[in-house]
This record gives sequence, C-alpha cells and structure tokens, in this order.
Amino acid sequence: MLGLAKRVGARILQASTSEVYGDPSVHPQREEYWGNVNPNGIRACYDEGKRCAETLFFDYHRQHKLEIKVLRIFNTYGPRMHPNDGRVVSNFIVQALRGEDITVFGDGQQSRSFCYVDDLVRAMLLMMDTPASVTGPINVGNPDEFTILELAELVLRKVGGARRSATSPCLAMIRGSVSLTSPKPRHCCNGNPRLASKMGSSPPPPTSESFSPTDDSGTGAVIDCLESSPDV
Repeated sequence: MLGLAKRVGARILQASTSEVYGDPSVHPQREEYWGNVNPNGIRACYDEGKRCAETLFFDYHRQHKLEIKVLRIFNTYGPRMHPNDGRVVSNFIVQALRGEDITVFGDGQQSRSFCYVDDLVRAMLLMMDTPASVTGPINVGNPDEFTILELAELVLRKVGGARRSATSPCLAMIRGSVSLTSPKPRHCCNGNPRLASKMGSSPPPPTSESFSPTDDSGTGAVIDCLESSPDV
C-alpha cells in the first residue's frame, strides 16, 4: 500500500493501535512515549507488527516525501463486533443475552475507556484533512474512564431488564489475583491536546452513541447486532 500511495501520489493513513505501547509504565500514554514492549511475548506478533508498520510509514515519509497520517486507536466498540472476539464489551453483552451471570474479575474497580466506532471514523476523516505537515502519531480514544463494574451494571440494565424475563443475569464477582496466560496490556487514552491543535479545532464532541455510565445509547446498537448473531 505504501508503494501504491507513492506511485499515485496519494495520502495514506495507518490505523495503528495503543498496543504499540505494550505494557506501559506511564499513564496516560502520550505519543512521545516509546512504550514497554516484550518483542518475544505471546502478544509480540501483533504489537511488533504495528510498530513495524509505523516505522515503514515514517521511512516512506522521510525518504519519498509521502504524505502519511498515523493514528493510534484505543479501545473501540460498535455494531458488528464478533460475539467471540474476547473484548470485554461484547463478552458482557453476550453473557447477559444468554442469561448467564456477567463475570467480573477482582473488585471491578479497574478502569477503561471506550470509543464508539462513529467517533473513531470522524477522527480519521478529520486527520486526513489536516495539512501535510501533520503526520502523527496521534492517540484516538475516549477521554473519559469508568470502571469495569460500571460497564457490567450498564449491560445488566440494558440487557437483563429489557431482554430477559425467564432468566435474570447478575454479577459473578471473582475476587483475588487472576493468572492470565495472555495478559492484556493496560491502556487508557486521556484527553489529547495534540489532537485539538493539529486538527485546527477542538476534538469533535462525542456522538449520542459514545459510551459512558449515564449515556448508554451506543450499547443498544451493539446489543441489537449481537442478539441477531447465530453465535449468541
């Protein structure tokens, strides 16, 4: 794709990821942070693949003056998520739709931020409209954090109350330390002043589907999509 963009003189965007930061020791992660990545770990193939892609983009930019845009995408959710993709939003919704208890590890106070897919697409379009001098990388995500317990309670309200009458899923808390064979790095995307300054305006306001403990309309679209899946 880089060779094609060079040949036709196109501007090209790399949908990179927060995984380039690995298991970060800095919170929140700013774009200047180089990350804390294990090149031989179980997640290394994905992490290093994205890091390599960013390297190639900037090499083409430096050597061939190719117009590039690099966005590092943080936790994103929306319709058409696969029921078995292992993400916490779809996991909770699928459990509730099946009438199963929602499983929360620990005390549920670990925090996450989730960006609705429509907001991510808007950020991509804004980034593509920036001047050629704006290459990124730029973090893109939801600046607001909330706890996993709040997410679980939100799903229970949306699914447990409205969709299930015969069964009523509840929270199944698993307390204490949990050993995971494939640890998920800790990522959070807080407010990003660079995004505002580089795009020439303040970041776009969240859509009505943006996720928060009080504004849960976005989960409805995901629930409707997952509910119609033959795998649920």
